[in-house]
Amino acid sequence: MSDEKDLELAKKKAAAAAKAKAAALAKKKRELNGEKSDEQLAKEKAKAIAIAKAKAAAAAKLKAKKIENEEVKKEEVPSKNDPLLNKYVKLLTSQLGNDVLEQFYINKLSKHIPTLIAAREHYFQIAKLLKNDEELAFDYLSEFHGTDFETYMEIYLHLYSFKHKQSVVLKAKLDRDNPRIESVQPLWEGADWPEREAYDLLGIEFISHPNLKRIMLSDDWIGHPLRKDYEEVDDE
Repeated sequence: MSDEKDLELAKKKAAAAAKAKAAALAKKKRELNGEKSDEQLAKEKAKAIAIAKAKAAAAAKLKAKKIENEEVKKEEVPSKNDPLLNKYVKLLTSQLGNDVLEQFYINKLSKHIPTLIAAREHYFQIAKLLKNDEELAFDYLSEFHGTDFETYMEIYLHLYSFKHKQSVVLKAKLDRDNPRIESVQPLWEGADWPEREAYDLLGIEFISHPNLKRIMLSDDWIGHPLRKDYEEVDDE
């Protein structure tokens, strides 16, 4: 039994030796014929893969940079309404002072509408000038709403001038704990119900409004449902 195992082991060793010898001869033959070894081929393949990956990464980076540059270029393109914004700002500041606006810009996400953010204490003066000045004549209030941004409240007015066929947005930021601002109902009667809605649902008080009371909820309703921290009161 032991002799059989020794014979089997000897056969395996002989086969392994023959295989190794054959591989060595084949390698030597390839070298004599100028052919590359498997090891060299594997290294070259790995190198080629690494080069291809590096080129792909460089191409992707270049493409991303190109897209970024195009986006920056888009942002830098002047708006067709820049002259209008400049006109409004110049007229307002020349008549009311340099501190009447907190910010002004072109809203490129909303048809490039010139947008003015009024200093709270100058809100009504600005609204009045936007309506009554002949160079502006924003005689139509097309949209009015309030928004709770959690750290502050904001009111939004979209105004339109039929005379000049132009639009402007007027905003004002309010103290969330005490949101009070002048009513523009005396300037645009169309502000009557939207101001009452903002009072009803957000708790914004519009000073001098002729009929500031709830418009959607009952007078005994507790709280203002559009506030971000609103919790309905359980009657029980």
